[in-house]
Amino acid sequence: MFTGIIQDIGRVRQIAKQGDTIRLSINMNKLDRNNLDVGDSIAVNGVCLTVSSLYTDVFTADVMPETFHKTNLVYLQRDYPVNLERSLGIAGRFDGHIVTGHVDATVELLNKKRESNALTLQIALPEQQRPQIVEKGSVALDGTSLTVIDVSADGFSISLIPHTQEHTILADKHLGDLLNIETDILGKYVTTLMNSKESGPRIDKSFLDTNGF
Repeated sequence: MFTGIIQDIGRVRQIAKQGDTIRLSINMNKLDRNNLDVGDSIAVNGVCLTVSSLYTDVFTADVMPETFHKTNLVYLQRDYPVNLERSLGIAGRFDGHIVTGHVDATVELLNKKRESNALTLQIALPEQQRPQIVEKGSVALDGTSLTVIDVSADGFSISLIPHTQEHTILADKHLGDLLNIETDILGKYVTTLMNSKESGPRIDKSFLDTNGF
């Protein structure tokens, strides 16, 4: 599990593609090599990958076909920057929101707007993810935990504070770029329960209102 608090901006050192698979070699800058082992989980642009080999300041990880087709890792090129976050330790500090590292889809950056010290991004929203995005709710874009400002029929917006602009790759994205999106896992469970056809007590809007949600 991750929290969406980016710990490092790495850079792609090598890419080995074979069919619908990729082996990535990524330079680390701030991550502590001494506390990292082969088999550990690292989120790369929000995608949970397993460290397959480890060197002084470089790790390698394999991307399977499902990830190849669903994420923006397929578009990476040598020297591209990537967001990095190690998985949360059992005694770790929880500062973002629950991020699983299982990306739902890629979404297009539609607009960027500077507002004082903030940078607002307008993001396209696929139909399948629309029920899972709510105003003031949480969303992860390229692995970064963010708060949804508002939602429209075909998109939503988020705002980057200066720290997020400096310590993630989001501020440098260009219009038309694709970002990995992972919607809030709690929202997914609620949506599934509300749409369930099974017999027994039904969780719907009336039930949630009655129970203070």
